[in-house]
Amino acid sequence: MFRLFDMLGRSTAMRALDEALRAAGLHPLLVSEPVKLTVIRLSKSPTAPESRKRAFATSAELLAYCVLGHEQFAQCNGSENAEHADQRFEAALEHGDSPDAKLILLALHAGLISPEIADRIELEDPETDQT
Repeated sequence: MFRLFDMLGRSTAMRALDEALRAAGLHPLLVSEPVKLTVIRLSKSPTAPESRKRAFATSAELLAYCVLGHEQFAQCNGSENAEHADQRFEAALEHGDSPDAKLILLALHAGLISPEIADRIELEDPETDQT
């Protein structure tokens, strides 16, 4: 399939995010370009290249956890990293409006989230909340 970003060349931010996704155990081709662009925006990448790489690595780790699920993420990244990602996931669900929560919601709405992870998310229905 013809891809616009391939024709024009990939930005340094997109290449850095692709590297971070690979490092987290998620192949970049499994994540659509619009989702990647949103992750870049949500990462609020600082201008310093090292800080940008760190921000992308942090975002890619949580996104990979959501897409792969706990077990597969642990196989790729180790059980300690899986537990850390799980703690971030739980904290994001509790706080609701954090950058991590926005990444989780992005994965959910993009249809990338694993069923195991999706089952742990309780979404409020605005129609049933009216009393």
